[in-house]
Amino acid sequence: MRNPETPSPFDAPPPPAPLRVIVADDNPVVRAGLTALLSGRPGITVVAEAADGREAYEAARTRRPDVILLDVRMPGVDGLSALPHLVRLAPVLMLTYSRESEIVQEALRLGAGGYLVHGEFTPDQLVTAIRDVKEGKAHLTATAAGALLTRLRAEGAARDAAANASTTPTALAGKPTSPEQLSRMQPPVAQSRYQLSTREAEIMDLIASGMSNQQIAAACFISEKTVKNHINRIFAKLHSTSRAEATAKWLGTTPGSPRGRQ
Repeated sequence: MRNPETPSPFDAPPPPAPLRVIVADDNPVVRAGLTALLSGRPGITVVAEAADGREAYEAARTRRPDVILLDVRMPGVDGLSALPHLVRLAPVLMLTYSRESEIVQEALRLGAGGYLVHGEFTPDQLVTAIRDVKEGKAHLTATAAGALLTRLRAEGAARDAAANASTTPTALAGKPTSPEQLSRMQPPVAQSRYQLSTREAEIMDLIASGMSNQQIAAACFISEKTVKNHINRIFAKLHSTSRAEATAKWLGTTPGSPRGRQ
């Protein structure tokens, strides 16, 4: 006779423990709405609410959440000030109305696992983002993804300017030198030479930034399979067999690249 305390190999595995979430937002209506939304979803439980970064930190220390949802603008300790301390305790998903490019970039630099702007996602997408951020998968809504691409393009323009200045010191004399102006002045040389589409150029920028296929899919709101298809076409156009080789040509660090030929 089988011991009733011994599990049968035919028993269904127990369900995973629900994800423990903290909601940090200074607006009580937003907090209550998010708590009600998430509490009605299987596999997720809201273990605490917080009205500012300090409360979020204290709650995270005592409640040990799996994910922290964090607003940016809050009285007292704001989200960006609390972020470096919170990411040591749990993955952080920014959930905010703040859509400024500089804020998005700073939040990602400080360790946020994702950035969602209110009005750009559905309840199902929010739940998916929470679960994915817990697993280390990045999630960005359209505004955040656009901010990331803006930064990458600005950095590329700055690299172009530095390369031009080092070879022809007077090339930019009397011309605007801000990253935004440079990106408008200079045609996308690599994109034109390799005949990449706009989408392929965006994906190549993300590859060069070190993103995985999963992260690129999240940033561009496409499937991983679609990302792989784009990458295959990019590699064919760049005559490359690896991400490193493609990145070197794209950034102009190989002799055969457009910048390397200058």
